[in-house]
Amino acid sequence: MPPQNPAHERLAAILRDHGIQPSAHRLAVAAYVLHTDDHPGADRVLEKAREALPLVARATIYNTLGLFVAKGLLREVIVEGRVVYDPNVAPHHHLIDDATGRIHDVPWEAVRVEAPAGYELAGIAAVLHGTAKKGNSTC
Repeated sequence: MPPQNPAHERLAAILRDHGIQPSAHRLAVAAYVLHTDDHPGADRVLEKAREALPLVARATIYNTLGLFVAKGLLREVIVEGRVVYDPNVAPHHHLIDDATGRIHDVPWEAVRVEAPAGYELAGIAAVLHGTAKKGNSTC
């Protein structure tokens, strides 16, 4: 592999640390999906990867996303019936902005749920809905 810029070297090191052999395709996917606060679907990842590698195949994107999920680099989330990818693998919830469709992370401790009587919770996946308050420029 030819010498790369420092950003690609850091990405390659992250991939190797997770047991993934870096390749041009994997680095193109990682450059976008590991550094976004969006929750992109595979088509968006394909679009971004093609900016660097115009001939990258759709199957390569799906395979790479699956590998990243299996190795703990990404979390695959089903929100509103669509599959999106989240680089935040720590426990957290999601809020969908009903006005824009954008998905935001919500800290785990912001949502409290108690198990119904007679049940023990094995997990929680909360999807909140809302819209930004007027004048809120953080969203």
